[in-house]
Amino acid sequence: MKSSNFYLSNYYTKDKTLRIKKSKHSKSQKIQPESKNLKAVVLEVDDFKKNSNGHQEGLLTSESKTEVQIINRIEFMPKKNKEKNATNVEKEQSMKFFEKYDSFKNQRVEILNEEGNVIHEELRSKELTDEKVLEAYKIMNLSRNQDDYQNKMQRLGKMLSFLSSTGQEATEVGYAMQVKKGADWFVGAYRNNAAWLTAGIPMRNIMLYWAGNETGNIAPEGINVLPVNIPIATQYSQASGIAFAEKYKKTKNVVLTTTGDGGTSEGEFYEAMNFAKLHEVPCVFMVENNKWAISTPRSKATKALNFAIKGVSVGIRNVIVDGNDLFAVYSVVEEAIKLAREGKGPSLIEFDTYRLGAHSSSDDPKVYRPEKEFQEALTRDPLIRTKKYLISKKIWSDDLQKKLDLEQQEFIKKEFEWVLANNKVELEDIFKYNFETMPDLLKEQYEEAKAHFDKHGYERGGH
Repeated sequence: MKSSNFYLSNYYTKDKTLRIKKSKHSKSQKIQPESKNLKAVVLEVDDFKKNSNGHQEGLLTSESKTEVQIINRIEFMPKKNKEKNATNVEKEQSMKFFEKYDSFKNQRVEILNEEGNVIHEELRSKELTDEKVLEAYKIMNLSRNQDDYQNKMQRLGKMLSFLSSTGQEATEVGYAMQVKKGADWFVGAYRNNAAWLTAGIPMRNIMLYWAGNETGNIAPEGINVLPVNIPIATQYSQASGIAFAEKYKKTKNVVLTTTGDGGTSEGEFYEAMNFAKLHEVPCVFMVENNKWAISTPRSKATKALNFAIKGVSVGIRNVIVDGNDLFAVYSVVEEAIKLAREGKGPSLIEFDTYRLGAHSSSDDPKVYRPEKEFQEALTRDPLIRTKKYLISKKIWSDDLQKKLDLEQQEFIKKEFEWVLANNKVELEDIFKYNFETMPDLLKEQYEEAKAHFDKHGYERGGH
């Protein structure tokens, strides 16, 4: 920030106000504040007026809201330049990531490295305390244990096909932690187990859904999470519409939505973002780039340098984040949410992560995924990275890990037992909700289906 050419003869401080006297014969100088309260401020000069002694004097009032970082000194800002400079300062502070990381250069935000060391403490969110890191880790671990258990149950024929979050837990927990319950919205896809748990969806609901019971899709009161979305990328349109409604209602609520790398090839990916940017709605669009769209590798899905720059075509700010780094995910999403709440429109965030599990429990990734690639991805496991950090801070240990796993595995087992005992679905439900009054054709189909199941019974299993 440049100093103004004011000529000062003397000054004094009182109640955070400076009164200065201006002399044509004095040299330009910087004021050293006598009051310790006068730090990091921007001063605006009122029009100078002559006093009884023939000197010109004016009042300069501190405006700490702009938070200019000036240490132990104060510089003058001309009135005509104040608005411009203050805007630049505000932009600098609110755009820590979106302005400094260039997706055209493939620059990626990373704060916690693979060894569990914080390499950019200045970028870490102040809200992400070690207590929150521990809380996040426990949810990440719970989701991993749930995935493992459901895989076993599916192999035993006790659960239908499901899609796991294994390998993507840091991404999903990192952003879902910041969804304000009862206010913000989360509009997910079908691979969001860790995010659902974090956002407040009971595990038994998730299991009930994957067991084939649609009632599991019902979110508890006060949890603004939309049902599991199967048609790829349509959730972007839903999120954009909800965000438009929130803006119309003049709330400060924000909508978070996510898709996989495969979803970026869908038309609704662009259509929804274009609408969102056109109306500057409070929506955070996210792409969980796990490198595989079922069996299609990223190299055969797009020739773009990355997925973040796809936001450029619709004018949306964008950034790439290490999706296995809980610290980076949390900090960048925090910035995107803040910008959205301030009315500064949508953002697009690409999370660079990896799908360690199969596409679904009915898929065999060994058929198409190179083993070497998979083994390398295991070394970047987000749970291992976060655990290393917690151990280095002496707030975690192998003994605590064993205890946590036993507790979580017992909890998961009980939740699944509840699902098995409460998973009865009436056959009639498939037919009776299509029309107000069931037409003859559906009645005929219902009677035919009922006769079949009465005779042969119900078979359960995967598909």
